[in-house]
Amino acid sequence: MSYEKVLQDANVVIGTKQTVRALKSGDAKQVFIAEDAEPRVTGNVIQTAQSLDIPVTKVDSMKKLGRACGIDVGAAAVAIIH
Repeated sequence: MSYEKVLQDANVVIGTKQTVRALKSGDAKQVFIAEDAEPRVTGNVIQTAQSLDIPVTKVDSMKKLGRACGIDVGAAAVAIIH
């Protein structure tokens, strides 16, 4: 279900730095985090999203999350933006 939501929405940013930037600028409306990503990589994204009351959805695979975004590499974090 979560991957389909990413696939259906064309307005996404990919990667932890871009996701944090989108959160801080108020553009992110939902965040997806790959559970197989290193916690040291995704921790700041999760903390920032929670502090701003933005929903965080965990998915099982970086590779699948990357594919859902249309890229050939894994993605630790993705944000759906307005």
